[in-house]
Amino acid sequence: MTLTSNKPCQFTHSTDPQTHNMATTMKTILSPILLLLLLPLALYAESDSTKPNIILVMPDDLAYGDYGCLGNPVLKTPSVDAFINESLLFTKFHVSPTCSPTRASLMSGRHEFKNGVTHTILERERMSLDTFTLPQMLKTVGYSTGIFGKWHLGDEEAYRPESRGFDEVYIHGAGGIGQTFPGSCGDAPGNSNINPTLWHNGKFVKTEGYCTDLFFEQSFRWIDAQRQTKQPFFAYISLNAAHGPHVVPDEYCTNYAGKEGISDKLAKYLGMVENIDTNFGKLLAKLEEWDLEENTLLIYLGTDNGGGISRQLFDSGLKGGKNSVYQGGTLSPCFVRWPGGNVPAGVTCDALTAHVDLFPTLMAITGAETNSKLQNQLEGRNMLPLLMDPTADWDDRILVHHTGRWKSGTAEQGKYNKSAVQNSRFTLVHNKELYDLSTDPGETNNVIDDHPKVVAQLRSAYDQWWEETQPLMVNEDAIGPAINPFQELYFEQFGGSPSPQDLQRMGRLLKSTESKNLPKKKRDAQ
Repeated sequence: MTLTSNKPCQFTHSTDPQTHNMATTMKTILSPILLLLLLPLALYAESDSTKPNIILVMPDDLAYGDYGCLGNPVLKTPSVDAFINESLLFTKFHVSPTCSPTRASLMSGRHEFKNGVTHTILERERMSLDTFTLPQMLKTVGYSTGIFGKWHLGDEEAYRPESRGFDEVYIHGAGGIGQTFPGSCGDAPGNSNINPTLWHNGKFVKTEGYCTDLFFEQSFRWIDAQRQTKQPFFAYISLNAAHGPHVVPDEYCTNYAGKEGISDKLAKYLGMVENIDTNFGKLLAKLEEWDLEENTLLIYLGTDNGGGISRQLFDSGLKGGKNSVYQGGTLSPCFVRWPGGNVPAGVTCDALTAHVDLFPTLMAITGAETNSKLQNQLEGRNMLPLLMDPTADWDDRILVHHTGRWKSGTAEQGKYNKSAVQNSRFTLVHNKELYDLSTDPGETNNVIDDHPKVVAQLRSAYDQWWEETQPLMVNEDAIGPAINPFQELYFEQFGGSPSPQDLQRMGRLLKSTESKNLPKKKRDAQ
């Protein structure tokens, strides 16, 4: 078995039927009809005026089935339910098991570990400064770029989105509004989903309203300004909802509060999801009002990782949720609409796809040129053939899922813990459970003893991937600042100093040996 060059998460095919076509790969030969379908894409890439606008909307911490159109019996999501008939739905699209990792893969086109992201806190959420990002790529072909919501790839200046290719920045800090952790990962002090203080283009603004409403409203203002310049734009609406804390106005929860079997906490979560859908409907209405529907590539990525509290209501028959490498922890519905690009609507695609594929796909659509850096960085696939024909040939591949989150300095011990390596048929979980997804999508029957060749091949691929990944885990020994950067910036702008409670949160996970290694000024600040 050999791995595809520069794509360590992809297998070549085999003639052994037991391995589900996992040995020698032949490059897909596009039919003349498909080539004709792809021809308009080349025309779109020729000038700024014809390049599509790109909008990527991604909620946080939803389960795969947290949509009415995907079978949820309780949630009310009329906007997404209607959107499924206007878009192409990728049903086997994978993300990472947690927040920062998925965002790192989207921004880089490669596995999160290769960007140094092996956790969501403790400096291990910072995306390597060596990474050439998606917005940086899009700016090379004339795009303006904006982010609205959650970044979670580093809160220090060099790591923040304004330093990574985004022109417009309207975000909170850390992984959830109001969170404070040791090192650099922390939000503005005392923050809440309601009336949050947000980071807007280099300074804090104190807002009035609910966070999801605010993020969408700011994106509307920015998109409206961009459309009048005739410059193509990329809007990344990366929401913090429905990530905890589940703080939401009571009026958003009226469809769920007090209902049988629904706790107050669950009602708040469901209200947050319904509000996302309401705002997504407003976005669709704005695009129609502004006559942007035809030439806007709109991607709605159903979640950034598996769900949590809502799984008690509906789990789509999937095992696992957030922080899990079972299918319920990494599958995300991915809806794509682009009328001007001839993307079919109201149909599904079952090809094995992933977040790492969006970067090379957008490169192809926009006509961005590759370079030696990107050739070494990108490991995703161009999904254009599937966007044109959901039944197009799609070579089998390997995807690696890993939760990471091991204790600092123990990466090697975490090699197999919370790991999975899969192709389109089989998934090997924790190096000791094998499931045949073609007959057992819920991963209930371990068949590891029945397919020794498959197990050997998946293990070999995983071992090679792990070896190649180790040198790129650049944050494993990183020690962050004593005070969260967002707190420092907040008090520089408004005055004051961190509370004793926040100081305790910033230092409570630092080992005594790590504290001794801090510069004296930072030790004193603890």
